[in-house]
Amino acid sequence: MAKDQLQVLNALDVAKTQWYHFTAIVIAGMGFFTDAYDLFCISLVTKLLGRIYYHEVGDPKPGTLPPNVSSAVNGVALCGTLAGQLFFGWLGDKMGRKKVYGMTLMLMVICSIASGLSFGKETKGIIATLCFFRFWLGFGIGGDYPLSATIMSEYANKKTRGAFIAAVFAMQGFGILAGGMFAIIVSASFKALYPAPAYEVDPIGSTVPQADYVWRIILMFGALPALLTYYWRMKMPETARYTALVAKNAKQAAADMSKVLQVELEAEGENVERLAQESKNDFGLFSKEFFHRHGLHLVGTTTCWFLLDIAFYSQNLFQKDIFSAIGWIPDAKTMSAIQEVYKIARAQTLIALCSTVPGYWFTVALIDKMGRFAIQLMGFFFMTVFMFALAIPYHHWTLKENRIGFLVMYSLTFFFSNFGPNATTFVVPAEIFPARFRSTCHGISAAAGKSGAIVGAFGFLYAAQSKTNPDKGYPPGIGMKNSLIMLGCINFFGILFTFLVPESKGKSLEEMSGENEEGGVGETGDIRTVPV
Repeated sequence: MAKDQLQVLNALDVAKTQWYHFTAIVIAGMGFFTDAYDLFCISLVTKLLGRIYYHEVGDPKPGTLPPNVSSAVNGVALCGTLAGQLFFGWLGDKMGRKKVYGMTLMLMVICSIASGLSFGKETKGIIATLCFFRFWLGFGIGGDYPLSATIMSEYANKKTRGAFIAAVFAMQGFGILAGGMFAIIVSASFKALYPAPAYEVDPIGSTVPQADYVWRIILMFGALPALLTYYWRMKMPETARYTALVAKNAKQAAADMSKVLQVELEAEGENVERLAQESKNDFGLFSKEFFHRHGLHLVGTTTCWFLLDIAFYSQNLFQKDIFSAIGWIPDAKTMSAIQEVYKIARAQTLIALCSTVPGYWFTVALIDKMGRFAIQLMGFFFMTVFMFALAIPYHHWTLKENRIGFLVMYSLTFFFSNFGPNATTFVVPAEIFPARFRSTCHGISAAAGKSGAIVGAFGFLYAAQSKTNPDKGYPPGIGMKNSLIMLGCINFFGILFTFLVPESKGKSLEEMSGENEEGGVGETGDIRTVPV
């Protein structure tokens, strides 16, 4: 049986879409724009780092990062992100969303700048410094996941909540796009100012000394959007759900939301006291009662995000390798160092523009009409189909006349990951858990995703190596074809685990979490895993 909901929470649930909703989307979304830029811009410059710091005199091919260094440079930020998601997710429930929100942003600003200032007398020193700051950059980025999702879900009305949370996440698409576009601008400018011959013409002259500035400028630019939104983050009031349901301060919650909603709200001290004394809702995280009510939901959100990110990050971080394998980016020795950055950035920008960005906004437009469950199921299904369609006739796609077809299919797998589980795995954990665990559970789900990303980033690098002719320093792998088959199987398991995730379309957060029920989820059976 439903309890009377607090007036302030009900006012938020039924509020019409107002200016403050869009303000919250931009403030939280700019954090995600920065997150995506910082995480993915490294893939634009790893080949340049190999040319600058690992060139060997007399080698017919340009220098490349050794396997262990490449894994570290690509994956260390993901390790930091995993740690940050767990730590700041927990801290967001202990200290409040707002207090922790500024910390994550400043950490991102400082570490973005510091990673571009990685100096040292020797190559090892530069790479070690870069990895150190990339880890702490990832730590800050990790905090943004649970906090942005939780803040947006707690500010939104129940009718358009899915679209608002998805819109915050969709800024990730613009971050990836901005990374590619900025790299094009920087590399084109340097290419015009400092022309250089191809590697096969002049191995030393193909990498001009000024190329060392290119990767530093690209990495440091990520600090700018984060810095611009810091002031506005600090001005946001704490969410009413945290203030009322966790901090038990109804007066403050009513005062904060009266300003935001521009309506007069009463402080409901008695109702909050009654909620505080309600024994049904004071169970702890990972208690028997928590597992009874939310255990399967947490298994569903963590597993789906884990499986998705193996496929998503292995594709995204190693686009350049896939493009090179099918011949869409010319052989490295036929280009200068800066020209190679330009070609990689152009290819990634095209994919982002044609598939990544549209996929996110299809989710924003349709998530509150189709529901989270349907979009996630459909996304995993089509990712599986397109991955197998790429993998099984792989030789066919490598032929020159079929390369455009390969790119179309590859783009469609990206489109359906973003108009699918990449967005919904972010939205759902912010809606289905109680307020006092919401940030923590979102952090746990996101950290499971990042552990999948680490598997994708480290594992795919080795797995995709040719059986007969692996890159220098790598052991023979299972080849690109078998790697893509493996990713298709992973997407198929995502379909199965989606059935553990409940549908939250059109319901209030308290209804989903059971905080609004006398008997809780366990007794009423109100939360269904799949829509009926």
